[in-house]
Amino acid sequence: MNAPLRKVAISVLVLFTLLILNANYIQVIRSSELRDNPRNTRILAEEYDRERGSIVVAGNLVAESVETDDTLTYLRQYPQSDLYSTVTGAYSLVYGNTGLERAENEILSGSDARLTFRRLADLFTGRDPAGGNIELTLDPAAQQAAVTGLGGVDGAVVALDPETGAVLAMVSSPGYDPAQLSSHDPEAIREYSAGLDLLDPDPRVNTTIAERYSPGSVFKLITSAAALEDGYAPDTVVPAPQQYTLPGTSRPLNNFGGEACSGSGEQPLIDALTISCNTAFAQLGVELGEDRIRETAEAFGLDTGGFEMPLAVAESTVGDIEGDAQLAVASIGQQNVQITPLQGAMIAAAIANDGDLMQPYLVDQVQAPDLTVIDQTEPEVRSEAVSSDVAGQLQEMMVSVVENGSGRRAQIDGVTVGGKTGTAQTTADGDDNQWFVGFAGPDEDPQIAVAVFVQGGQGTGGDLSAPVAQQVMSAYLAGQGGN
Repeated sequence: MNAPLRKVAISVLVLFTLLILNANYIQVIRSSELRDNPRNTRILAEEYDRERGSIVVAGNLVAESVETDDTLTYLRQYPQSDLYSTVTGAYSLVYGNTGLERAENEILSGSDARLTFRRLADLFTGRDPAGGNIELTLDPAAQQAAVTGLGGVDGAVVALDPETGAVLAMVSSPGYDPAQLSSHDPEAIREYSAGLDLLDPDPRVNTTIAERYSPGSVFKLITSAAALEDGYAPDTVVPAPQQYTLPGTSRPLNNFGGEACSGSGEQPLIDALTISCNTAFAQLGVELGEDRIRETAEAFGLDTGGFEMPLAVAESTVGDIEGDAQLAVASIGQQNVQITPLQGAMIAAAIANDGDLMQPYLVDQVQAPDLTVIDQTEPEVRSEAVSSDVAGQLQEMMVSVVENGSGRRAQIDGVTVGGKTGTAQTTADGDDNQWFVGFAGPDEDPQIAVAVFVQGGQGTGGDLSAPVAQQVMSAYLAGQGGN
């Protein structure tokens, strides 16, 4: 073979080698990436040709796929989207999946390993493949009361079963219509999404678990728990001056409205919580020390990392504390303390459950397409937040807040209600964030714990958030025969 032919042969061999290597790289190395790419129209068509599983609340479909005459066989619809958009999320051919549509995509799409035998049976029988279903823990009455109570204002509500950790209500307000993001019209989807982009906060963000806020006086429950674990009692008298000078500074810390908590400058711990005395808890936090405050906060779930339930939950945190002055402010829920509304409900739930903090969960059971149960969530203790004795003392103190203090608007006739209000200052004009966390149940048997967060409201947590909590707790207990 002469030299020119040899060069051509070598070049052809090199090209074939590169072609084979590229084919193997695409089929082996990048196969998963290409298969999962939302722009892969072949995979997209296959996915929309399969009936996606349903999301169910108390036997009612809140997300379902219906057959159409379109190029894409199935269309995702969301009955009662005004109630459940916070948790369902959207199934969008333009923007991908969000919420439970994303978190539980494998079971809903039918690709979950637990459905392997079902898929094999479909191949042999010729049966159309379908996704599995998920049954949620949400209570329709509590969910409706949360949406109605918020009335479209910026805020969030989370309710939990204290004994199990099951999520009874989860509402991020304002909501949106996931059906408009899940249509088969890309132009309409983009137009609706562009409108949502202009809103602040973005309704597509589940603020109950994805956003963190200063808890204000709600954090006084943590400080109280730390004190009780350290040997204090509800009737232990603590300093409660009209003004407290932050350690190492000349900066004064005042009570709400500049008021005095007590004519004597001191009061029992239960009274300090009942009227939410800032100076008492700021000074108490300094006396207990940063380590004690942090240890107690961690026991309630702060600074322990985010988790999934199955939606991803942001980590709540005490934040950095540099010196006693910052510790004093952190002890009343300001400074760098940041929690999610879910974390607020977890604090109330742990106290209501005699100190045991349960792992929150939103999915009660997973079902095959034929409704056979293939997975059932079992309640799990996340941590012992406080001892049962301390939890009992905290319950007593929280009941006093509702019966005698700032949480009066959470009262329910014939029901024991405990709670804690919070007003977290965010601006100088008094447009603050308002909180209420609490529990309720008949005969001192708490059956629901709740957190209500109102963003940027004029008033206090007792004015704005406590009434919403009252509505949610009342609605749930009425359905349980507890009210």
